[in-house]
Amino acid sequence: MPFAQIYLIEGRTEEQKKAVIEKVSQALVDATGAPIANVRVWIQEVPKENWGIAGVSAKELGR
Repeated sequence: MPFAQIYLIEGRTEEQKKAVIEKVSQALVDATGAPIANVRVWIQEVPKENWGIAGVSAKELGR
């Protein structure tokens, strides 16, 4: 069973997250030949203050 774990900075819309799930699922089907019913995708949203970029938080960078 292919499983993808995706970390994103918080703030994406429900539609964007749905698109990520659909596209990642299809990519795993294409790459592995696994049936779509066996593919799992987990999106974990990370608060901006907990995501570091170049030594500072994404919140500080205004992302």
